[in-house]
Amino acid sequence: MYRDMTVAVVVPAYNEEGFVGDVIDDFPGFVDRAYVIDDGSTDGTWDEILTHTERKNAEHDGHYDDLVVPIQHEENRGVGGAIKTGYEHALEEGVDATAVLGGDDQMDPHELEKYLDPIADGVAGYAKGNRFVRSEDWIHMPKFRLLGNVVLSLLTKISSGYWGSMDSQNGYTAISHDALERTEFEGMYEYYGYCNDLLARLNAADVVVADVRRKTEYAYQEGWKSHIDYKEYIPRVSAMLFRTFLWRLYRKYLVRDYDPLAPLYGVGMASMAGGVVGFVNSLVRRDGEDAGSWAVATVLGALAFVYATLRDADDNEENVVVVDPEADAESDEVTQSRSATQSVPAAADGGTVASGDGSDTIADTGGESVADADALPFDAVTDAATDGRDAADLDLDDDAALAAALEDASDADHLADVSLQEVLDAVPDAADAIPDAEDATVENLNPTDGDLGSLDVYDGTDARDEEPSRDDEGADDV
Repeated sequence: MYRDMTVAVVVPAYNEEGFVGDVIDDFPGFVDRAYVIDDGSTDGTWDEILTHTERKNAEHDGHYDDLVVPIQHEENRGVGGAIKTGYEHALEEGVDATAVLGGDDQMDPHELEKYLDPIADGVAGYAKGNRFVRSEDWIHMPKFRLLGNVVLSLLTKISSGYWGSMDSQNGYTAISHDALERTEFEGMYEYYGYCNDLLARLNAADVVVADVRRKTEYAYQEGWKSHIDYKEYIPRVSAMLFRTFLWRLYRKYLVRDYDPLAPLYGVGMASMAGGVVGFVNSLVRRDGEDAGSWAVATVLGALAFVYATLRDADDNEENVVVVDPEADAESDEVTQSRSATQSVPAAADGGTVASGDGSDTIADTGGESVADADALPFDAVTDAATDGRDAADLDLDDDAALAAALEDASDADHLADVSLQEVLDAVPDAADAIPDAEDATVENLNPTDGDLGSLDVYDGTDARDEEPSRDDEGADDV
């Protein structure tokens, strides 16, 4: 189990002799179930699966009696068909999270936790790899595959509705039991474009997708190969994407809940198609009479289509999250480092300071004296300042008279919480002797000339917040 979740992996394998055995041997220890599907291989893939399965199950002791469940398709159905078989078994057995590890050993099993974490955290129902999160990852991709991936990813954005997602061809994935149950994966495309088709089906079910950074050094190592025939792949997948696009609009914006987005897409596509056909036809006939009208229809259709895509992107904005575990870890380290270097504020001269609201602590620069600011009475603070001691070292039970404590206030170094407004109110004679209240300092005042009995510790209240009286005039800007 992983973070209180039962975990299964689906391993599709077609002619993967020499690779699929290593995949089975390297399953992480937290995997509870593995469905290894031989998709009608013509080499020794099935025998290799059985050999490694027997060895792995013999040493297994976990949630299920057997770790590996070998499954054989009599005929080749495609990678999507093999994954569909694994999903069906996982759903039937109630597995909490099901991941996909390719039988070609191109997916690093030690990174599986990264795809399970968004599901365990409740951030997403489906997690997939993304080799475009950082440039140092996609530069390892073969150039022809990079170009094809970018084009297909852009087309898949339109088809699936996950406009914030990239690398739609990435097969390193994980899906929650809830998402699997809500998604109509039974009709999933079984050829190599299954992952693109599945995204559209997930979107129709409003499943949140997490794009997890995937490194490529492991995938494109020595011995890497591809079963894809691009001459067949491109036209088949392009047609599939168009059908999936129409299915998603119908399912999500007409059946489940009506939204003008679907007819807007329809009007845009119809106008563009009709305009292009009419424009070309007018040029072929060489009369050119209606060419302008057809051109206008094409432009209006294109604008309607673009507006529909903007509406679509806005509607699905919160359905995609990008996860980069390495970047998150680096950010946490920086935050911890900053927190470690921060200390309680101290006076520049090595004395003590405290916040006006009394919620912070008081400390000296040596870090030896710390006390709760709201626990210190004013007379204790002033006595300590007069004697050159830190307030935190005082006997808080000392209730010396305030007047006596302020006799030497001119020598005090640290009266951080004394409200100058209150001092001026308590010592009117001293206040009148000061030409400009803004220039007033504690040293200007003779604390014995006025009534000191009402002077309290500054409670954080700005005098400007109170209704000024006649005695307050001239001092409310202090």
